[in-house]
Amino acid sequence: MLSLHSLSSAKTLYGSSSLSFFRTGPRNFSRDLRTVRACSGSAVASDFDESQHVRANFAGVRLDETVDIKSEKLRLDSWISSRIAGISRSRVQSSIRTGLVRVNGRVIEKVSHIVRHGDKVECTISELQPLKAEPEDIPLDIVYEDEHVLVVNKPAHMVVHPAPGNATGTLVNGILHHCSLSTYAFSNPEVLSEMEDISDDEFGCFSPGQICDEGGSSGLIAASVRPGIVHRLDKGTSGLLVVAKDEHSHAHLSEQFKQHTIQRVYISLTCGVPSPISGRVNIPIGRDMNNRIRMTAVSGLSKSRQARHAASRYRVIEILAGGGSALVKWQLETGRTHQIRAHAKYLGIPLLGDEVYGGTKSMAMSLLRPKNSL
Repeated sequence: MLSLHSLSSAKTLYGSSSLSFFRTGPRNFSRDLRTVRACSGSAVASDFDESQHVRANFAGVRLDETVDIKSEKLRLDSWISSRIAGISRSRVQSSIRTGLVRVNGRVIEKVSHIVRHGDKVECTISELQPLKAEPEDIPLDIVYEDEHVLVVNKPAHMVVHPAPGNATGTLVNGILHHCSLSTYAFSNPEVLSEMEDISDDEFGCFSPGQICDEGGSSGLIAASVRPGIVHRLDKGTSGLLVVAKDEHSHAHLSEQFKQHTIQRVYISLTCGVPSPISGRVNIPIGRDMNNRIRMTAVSGLSKSRQARHAASRYRVIEILAGGGSALVKWQLETGRTHQIRAHAKYLGIPLLGDEVYGGTKSMAMSLLRPKNSL
């Protein structure tokens, strides 16, 4: 059994999860030029489970709608994302920046523009632009390497793969250089920008055509090496990433993750101490309907087709700051997006510094500041 150990940061989580160079292609969606009208009921009325496929090509899809939500801080990109089921925030932002969005008849190119109740929004989704990943001489902390696999200790705040607006300085760029591979063009940047929505347990292979070198050949291949990252790590997470250097190793490692024969261990700092101090969280996780970048763990989600089974075991290693914080060890039985972060929030102990899930600076200060007595 391969065991991966990671340490959690005070910013979010240090762990062992990551991305994949090889992935099953998107389903064959046929999407004609059309106008998307208001979704009734929830903010997102999806016709498919986002967690089980790569985003379809939304090029040409149009939104023509009036804002009916009363909020003082409703961003334009966030609102549009909530109205077109399955689309990514980065894709919407690209459309805004290229002048394809109008608010009350005026072109708006600022993604953070605040929309208000009654505003009329017109949006056309832009074409996908190929995204290149070029080799970069980035220092990598290589923990282990042989002819089949590479184990890298990813630092916190290092992005694993290129994505729109973040094409350089990623782990993928460093791996291309380390393995002496040439420049590659990802023909579908949506695959990369949305990888964080995919479960570790579902990582497969990129289909031919999704990744190609500049010469036009299919697949990510140079010499006899095909680097493939077989599990996922968030940007703010540090920890070990296993990289397959050939297809045979990639297939076997992927199967081990799928069958849960690889043990993933995470260490985190939490706001507060869980009660009890050890246990198992068996609560399904689904996307938060009010915040697309956040997942939520709620027992009632078991009835929703967008919620997925998620189980985590935890144990307090040490209680810190007089009970204001704890060093907690986590072991994953499943590999859902933001699983530990969502389960920690469910337990009432968000990760220290995790602003998205409630581990805010103000909370940390209130828990960790020394108590004065008279």
